[in-house]
Amino acid sequence: MPQRPYELPPLNALVSFEAAARHVSFKSAATELNVTPAAVSHQVKALERELNCMLFRRHHRGVELTETGAYLFVSLQRGFEEISGALDQLRAQTAKTSVTVRATTAMSALWLTPRLAQFWKSHPRISVSQIVSDTGIDTTDCDISIHYGEMSGETGVCRSLFHDRISALGSPRFARQNKIDSIEDLAGLPLIHLDSAGTDWTDWQDWFSALGFHGSLRNSHRVNNYVIALQAAQDDMGAVLGWDGLTHSFVESGRLVKLLPDAVPSPRDYFVKLHPRASEQAKLVFDWLAGASTSGNRKMRDHRFS
Repeated sequence: MPQRPYELPPLNALVSFEAAARHVSFKSAATELNVTPAAVSHQVKALERELNCMLFRRHHRGVELTETGAYLFVSLQRGFEEISGALDQLRAQTAKTSVTVRATTAMSALWLTPRLAQFWKSHPRISVSQIVSDTGIDTTDCDISIHYGEMSGETGVCRSLFHDRISALGSPRFARQNKIDSIEDLAGLPLIHLDSAGTDWTDWQDWFSALGFHGSLRNSHRVNNYVIALQAAQDDMGAVLGWDGLTHSFVESGRLVKLLPDAVPSPRDYFVKLHPRASEQAKLVFDWLAGASTSGNRKMRDHRFS
């Protein structure tokens, strides 16, 4: 019969003893292990016979560890803790089968999700999950995050997705119903204003000022979500500011049209950031997203800041 690499008693006996020693009670150990107290007692006695020593002193109202039992208990605890730690690490690695990307609602709905659908066709074995949030900047819970802002102030590995131009958009019906030949014409029409805390998005006042108009604007509709703002524009409620990289499909399909030929360069970039300790799968997703933008203004250079 081949010799075992480890001269250990049956594991059931060791587990039963450890539980009984930890609780200093056969009854409590039995409850934890979902067996009877007699079964725990049987396992402990079998272990004592194999080791040829007493591990517990039995009393009428309970048990207590002998010096030998206490020594074995400490050794088992250390061993079980190391095994438990190793298993926890393996479970964490197994659970993290997906790459996590954090983005705002607008970026997720209008840019990221359609591209991930294409990514999965090419990489079906890599699962990508999204954390969609319009509040907070905590990125400790993701592998990749997409931002609208100043990339030069970031640390780590970042890549620009696109540098947008911002146009005034409206539904075809809205455009037909309103005579819009100039900036002044647009300023007097219903405008959909976006109130989104924590973002640096260009607003209507910024947009008109960049085009040299500093008069009063019509304050018609206010929403706090860009996707809702675009839907409101499609429902003929007013004009909305459209970032080319996010609204390309709306214009291409005719759901929204440019109300004026004027456009304002976006003062900030959309960029993707790869976070520390990212897996090889996350790096693959990062590279794929960085190459997935269809905007002609996108910069393709990697930026590494220290």
